[in-house]
Order: sequence, then structure tokens, then C-alpha cells
Amino acid sequence: MSTYRAIGLMSGTVLDGEIDVALLETDGYDFVRPLRYMPFPYDSEVRDKVRACFGKKEPDITTQEAEKLVTDLHIKAVKAFGEEADVIGFHGQTITHDPESRFTWQLGDGERLAKETGMDVVYDMRQADMRAGGQGAPLLPFYHRALFAEHEKPVAVLNVGGVANLTYVGSDKPEDIIAFDTGPGNALMDDFMMERKGNPYDKDGVFASKGQAQTHLVETFLEHEYFSIMPPKSLDRNMWSTACVRYASDEDGMATLLEMSARSAVEAFKRLPQMPEHLYIAGGGRRNLFLMDVLAGYLPIPVDSIDELGWNGDATEAEGFAYLAVRSLMGETLSAPTTTGAAHAVTGGVLAKG
Repeated sequence: MSTYRAIGLMSGTVLDGEIDVALLETDGYDFVRPLRYMPFPYDSEVRDKVRACFGKKEPDITTQEAEKLVTDLHIKAVKAFGEEADVIGFHGQTITHDPESRFTWQLGDGERLAKETGMDVVYDMRQADMRAGGQGAPLLPFYHRALFAEHEKPVAVLNVGGVANLTYVGSDKPEDIIAFDTGPGNALMDDFMMERKGNPYDKDGVFASKGQAQTHLVETFLEHEYFSIMPPKSLDRNMWSTACVRYASDEDGMATLLEMSARSAVEAFKRLPQMPEHLYIAGGGRRNLFLMDVLAGYLPIPVDSIDELGWNGDATEAEGFAYLAVRSLMGETLSAPTTTGAAHAVTGGVLAKG
């Protein structure tokens, strides 16, 4: 069976100041071999320009400027990476995700990226799923399934980015996979740290560990209608804001937001057919040691960073979009009814020739 070299690019809604660039070798099915990863940093000016676009649904001068910046950065990132590949999986920068209105918007010019890099680019991977009645997210479950092809099951992956999403792999059967967004991941905590301390994130969760979570605020948060909806389901990064803890002290506010992220993730396990044997954490949230401890305290199963399996949790999302780009080239499915709620299994992506 043929294998492909694919570059994946990911810039998440957490706006952590870098683009993740990953090189993957894969057959588009169960064979995946990560080859290289590189973070490509960008400055706070770009972050501010992208943040100004959050929630927009119509193009204007702000979104046009941000899209040019985003595309320029991805071109620079690929050139700095210095690798050749059969295809680039270009996710783009999400600014609005409104699944109820069947609307999602990722900034980024895939045609220009292909022209400037000389490589084929697959982009706009969410729209086909939405046209089929899906949520357009999460899209990484098929990659998670490939990663765990030889692993004991059932197993689960919690990817903690701006939003947190859970993938449950029950067996080796393609249909035995469930995925959905669980709630906020790092976004609220990072926003709060920036507002109160001017720092982009709470390193190791030390700040949160010094506070006391406000239980009444957490319980009110968990009464939100989103948590009563059966999966598949997905969230916009800005579904909630830090306004709920505006009267809390710095430490207590941070502890409360962390507890919200943790408890919403734990509640999600009630939606699974059975408790997995093991939970692995990917994304930036796995570096929040206090969050990891809180999750482990709530769950009756081992909770570990995905790095414990020899993988790079920083690279997982970028690798996932490299994998999906290959599947798109092959005409294989990127999503299914149990991962996004689409009416049927759906391929997707737009191909721009290099």
C-alpha cells in the first residue's frame, strides 16, 4: 500500500503564539509515523488582530488583514520547516464556529499557500461535513483511531486546546468511535491570566493551585444547556467568557475556571457506552500539571499525557490534519455520524495544486 509524506499545520483558538508544523508518513489508514515537529512562533500583534475577528460571520477589512497575516505566517512556517511533502494539510485559523447555524470560518488562503510553497494543499476541511448535517468538529478522531490501532481498547483521548474534545475508541471497528467537544479547555484560563496578570497562560497550573474553586459558580456553569445535549456536539471558543469570575480574586478565579474545564470533561464520560481503560491527554492542557492532577482525582482510570506513549502531544493536532489531508486525496472519509453528527460518513477538503 502506498504511503505519503504529509505536512500538517495547526493554529489553535487558544492563540498561544505559535503555529504547529508536523511531518507525518501515513497510508491514510492505520499506519502513521510521525517524523518531525516544529513550533513556529508569531508575535502578539498577530494574536490581537486574529482575536479582533472572533465571532465575525462577514468579511471586512479586519478579517481580510488577519487572513493575509495568517497565510503569510503559514507560508513562512512551511519554508522555515524546510521539508518536502506530497501534500500539506492546512487547517487555517478558526475565528467563528457556530454549528447550530451550520457556520464555521477558518482564515487562510490555501491557494496562495500552494503557490508559494510549490506543494499541493488540502484546506477547508470542515465545510463538506457541515453540508451533510454535521457539526464540522471535532475532526481529529480518525487520526486518534489510527494512533491507537495496536493499543488496548476501549481507550480515550482528551485533546485540551482552546476547547477540549474527547475521542472514545471502543474497538477496532471503524464505527466504534465517539467524539465531541466537552467544554472549555485552556481558552478561559489563558484569557483570565492575560486579563489579570498579562501572562499568556498559567505555567504548570501553579496559579490555579493556590486558589479555591468557587463551587457555586462551577455548579451554575454545569447547568448550561450544552452539557445536557447528547453527542456528537461541538463548541465555539467564545461560548463562555471570564465574566463569570469577574468578582473573584485572581487565584480563586483561576482555580474556578480550571475546575470548570476539568468537571465538564469528567461529565463527558457519562455519555460514553463504557468507561475506557485509559485516558490520554493531548494538546497544551497536558502541560498544566494541576489540571492533570484534578482530572486524575475525578476519574477511576489512569490519566496520562499522550507523551507517555512516545508521541508528542504538541504535534498531535498538526499531525492529525496531515493525516486528514492524505485521506482527502484518497477520497476517504474525514468524519462520520458518531464523530460530528453528519448524516453519513463524509470526505472533505479542497485541493489546491502546488
